[in-house]
Formats: sequence, structure tokens, C-alpha cells
Amino acid sequence: MPAPTTVFMFSGQGSQYFQMGRGLFEGHDTFRRWMLRLDGIARGTLGRSVVETLYADTRGKADPFDRTLLTHPAIFMVEYALAQSLIQAGVVPDMVVGASMGSFAAATVADVLDVEEALAAVIRQAAAFEEACERGGMTAVLAAPELFGEPFLGGRGELAGVNFSSHFVVSAKEKELDAIESSLRRRDVGHQRLAVSFPFHSRWIDGAESAFAAFMAGVPRRAPRLPFVCCEQAATLAEVPEGYFWSVVRRPVRFRETIHRLEQGRACRYVDVGPSGTLATFAKYGLHAASASSVHATLTPYGQDAKSFAAALASLGH
Repeated sequence: MPAPTTVFMFSGQGSQYFQMGRGLFEGHDTFRRWMLRLDGIARGTLGRSVVETLYADTRGKADPFDRTLLTHPAIFMVEYALAQSLIQAGVVPDMVVGASMGSFAAATVADVLDVEEALAAVIRQAAAFEEACERGGMTAVLAAPELFGEPFLGGRGELAGVNFSSHFVVSAKEKELDAIESSLRRRDVGHQRLAVSFPFHSRWIDGAESAFAAFMAGVPRRAPRLPFVCCEQAATLAEVPEGYFWSVVRRPVRFRETIHRLEQGRACRYVDVGPSGTLATFAKYGLHAASASSVHATLTPYGQDAKSFAAALASLGH
């Protein structure tokens, strides 16, 4: 039987929290080195340290961390540093999967973008949102996606993504999202507001497209060095087309469909290289009972980062 395919999965907005990865930052040389290197690049653009904000002693994991100009680079930095830490430990990806803005880190690991250019693009996209878009939000709904067809949902928001058979996400303006959540409570439908400032994957972010596209026109792209899987298209891309890094945050995330396609004809080791283990959870619920694949989270919001990372390595045979 062939060895399973090692798949690195990178999550996007909503997976972040203050102190994510701090245990590795304080105790793992590779993770710390990359975080500091990327922080120096980000500081040159932002005029402030992402690391100092992320690991401030005055901030707890439960505090809202939703300033896009900081969360966008923080997610990218943690994911890229975590990927390099896994690779250094001998866990090398055969394939990468990018979900939403996690596509920037996935593309960098696949050598589509240089890391410095990817981080600059992440920051420019965040700035475009803050400059041009009305605030809004996203709510995860624990129900079959068919519920979105109800007017109280589809008439107020847009479908931002389907993660597994009983989990989808809705984007909307702030006022509309409040109304949506009131309706969900009356129907006793489980839901959770995500820690984001804008209604990503919806028409309400369209105002940021032109500024970001102008910036990306000057950023060179290479053909992926690894099979590069896009959750927006639920497909493996031989090349990254013009406009890709906008479409992945504008169009719905098709994670459920992506996992189904990856499962055809192979066994995989799905490694969540995000800060919260979100995609690992989604993948577990998306796998068929007879699947030979395995799922591995490397960080969680529950602390003990070093132990979580070590446990992931052990489960992966390293």
C-alpha cells in the first residue's frame, strides 16, 4: 500500500486569537526565528510590531482579536512559521491546501510567492479592506447548508462557505448579522460569531478589489512546486491565475467538496497548519467512516503549544 499523502492545510480569518503560538515562540527556535524575521518585515510597513501585539501580556485568548490590519499578517506569520517548524522536524508536505486567506501561506510553502512578497500582499489586502469596506461579520451555523435557502438567511446575508455536511458560514453587514443570529436563536440552531471585522466572501468587500489588484499586478507568481489545492475551486491548480488571491477571499470556501475530492483514490495525512485546529475538525467531520486517512492538529486555542506540537509530530511518526 502506498504511503499516505501528507497534506498541509492553512486556515484563514476567524481562526486567530491573541497568544496563538506563544508557547512555540518562547521555546522553539525555528518558530521564533521565522516570527521575528517576518515581524521585522511587517513592522517596516505597519510601523508597529505584530509580535508585540499578538503576545502582549495584557491580552488574553478570549479577548477579541479582529483588527484586520493586524490579524491578516498575524495569521500568515504564525502559519508560515509553523509550516517551517514542521518541515524542519521532518514533516514535509506532498500537497498544500489553502482556505480563504490561508491561501497566501499555502502558496508561499508551494513556492508560488516569495515569503516577503506574500506578507506584503497580505498587509496590502488588509489595508484595502479597512480603506474601502463597510464593517460587517461572519457567523458559523451548525446546520445543513440547505438552511441557507430560508429567507431569514439568504435574504440577509451571503453564503461564505460550506465546511462539512452540518456546518456553513454566513457573511453579512453588522445589523443584518444581528438579525440572522436572533432568528437562529429562535429556531434553536447552534451558531457562533467569528472574530472578524468584515463580511469576507461576500459582495460587501468588493470595494477593496481594485486597490488590491493594482498591488498584485506587480507581484510575480511562479508555478506551484507542490500540488496546490484551492478551496475556492475545490481543485488542484497547475498554475495560479491572475486575480487568484482576491477570489479566494471573495468567493465561497468549498472545504467540504475539497476534502471529498482529495479522498478519491488516496489516503491522506491532513495536517492543520493553522492556529486553532479548525480545519482539522472540519476534515474529521468530512471524512467517510471507511476512510484510511488521518487528521492532525498542531496548535489549538487551549494552550500547551509545545505539547500540542510534540503530540502532532509523534502522531505523524517524528
